[in-house]
Amino acid sequence: MARFFEWIAGKVVRASGQPSAFILALAIILIWAVTGPVFQWSDTWQLVINTGTTIVTFLMVFLIQNAQNRDASAIQAKLDELIRSVGKARNEFIGIEHLSEVELVALLKAIEAITGDERSHRQAIERLIRSR
Repeated sequence: MARFFEWIAGKVVRASGQPSAFILALAIILIWAVTGPVFQWSDTWQLVINTGTTIVTFLMVFLIQNAQNRDASAIQAKLDELIRSVGKARNEFIGIEHLSEVELVALLKAIEAITGDERSHRQAIERLIRSR
């Protein structure tokens, strides 16, 4: 079941990101808008677009979240491999995505404290920008 869902989710997410999907959605909205006078701007006419967009949005949330979860996991695995492979990198950073928000903020503050103050960071960034 999970494999089937991932397969469907991948196909739908890729298809929904194409220009043709946008054009199709725009065409549906235009057709709906043009038919307004035909249906005398009735409640049923409005309900059709409201229901359709609600259903599509509801389903797309799950599909997009699935795709983002997979992308984030793949990126995390790549970053972990880079950390593992670089000699001076600290292997303790592998898996920190599982820490709580409070723990991550504390870790970030500790790293920033080690690397220097904000002024020196800004100066280094400005030098980098000027050198380009």
